[in-house]
Amino acid sequence: MDNIPTVRLANQHITTQNFTDPQSLVAYMGAVQAQDFPMAKWAIGVRLPKATETSIEKALNAGELVRTHIMRPTWHIVSAQDVRWMMALTGKNIKRAFASHNRDLGIDASLYARVNDVIAKALEGNNHLTRSEIMEFLEQNGIKTDTSRATLFMMNAETDALVCNGVPRGKEQTYALLDEKVPAKGLTLSHEESLAELAKRYFTSHAPATVQDFHWWSGLTMTDARAGLASIKSDLQTFDIEEKTYFFRENSATNEVGAPLFLLPAFDEYCVSYKDRNAVFASEWQSQAITINGIFKPIIVINGRVEGVWKRTIKKNTVAIETQFFNPKTVVDSKKLAQAKAHFGQFLGLTT
Repeated sequence: MDNIPTVRLANQHITTQNFTDPQSLVAYMGAVQAQDFPMAKWAIGVRLPKATETSIEKALNAGELVRTHIMRPTWHIVSAQDVRWMMALTGKNIKRAFASHNRDLGIDASLYARVNDVIAKALEGNNHLTRSEIMEFLEQNGIKTDTSRATLFMMNAETDALVCNGVPRGKEQTYALLDEKVPAKGLTLSHEESLAELAKRYFTSHAPATVQDFHWWSGLTMTDARAGLASIKSDLQTFDIEEKTYFFRENSATNEVGAPLFLLPAFDEYCVSYKDRNAVFASEWQSQAITINGIFKPIIVINGRVEGVWKRTIKKNTVAIETQFFNPKTVVDSKKLAQAKAHFGQFLGLTT
């Protein structure tokens, strides 16, 4: 298959838009990486017709979507009905990733249990608090905190399915009790069923992809990643390129939304969710969009290929967008670029 970019654009619902609400779109995607919160909202919005930043925030505040540390040890947004089974599957891998930090900071299981008890009492009754406010409660209860400990305390509480995102207070993010924000409901799956379901979501929404890509995206062990793929392999088709086997499934995605020039956000799934990004991204340009410490910049995608980066500057009622192309000779349709800028501005409710 020589059209991997075209198929991925369609399967990721960038050039096809069959969903009309944020929760259904995110459930289809499996998860959307979200440590850059404003950009994560755009990652959902660019895949939905007529979406606005306000509509994405409304879904998050209402508990239809959940922002938490899940899968790889970083922020993701997932659908409410998926957060518990997915966390049960991947939370232990996140805990394993910061085990050495626990030892360095003198944190053990009993301390985590004590911390969780204090956090639960501080947040109960839909009392949404910032991280610094939660740390004050811990200090008042004789538990020492600093930036490193604070990060681990809250990440552990998330992977224990105790807390998730609360309703923001101005520009400050808050935490809420998961059971209060998202009453216990949704899918109940066994370990094997969870592996199959996560593999199904990935190879539906992100294909064509390899098992190594799925392993990277999910944060599962390679053994579990292979098991998940094996359980759905009969529903997939394959092709090989340079000794790599790509898996994909027939997708019902339709409704093409036009010529493919897109301003995709930082950490967008189109770039971040694959171990090998060469199919859509020339290797000589990757260091200009992905920093050495793993920061993924907002990207310009033309005909499925990552051709440059962009940044925005917001001033009152306007947003200015600057673009930088990797190759100065890149031919750009100025009308399509203007349309892409206007799309982002409309999402924010600002003029460009």
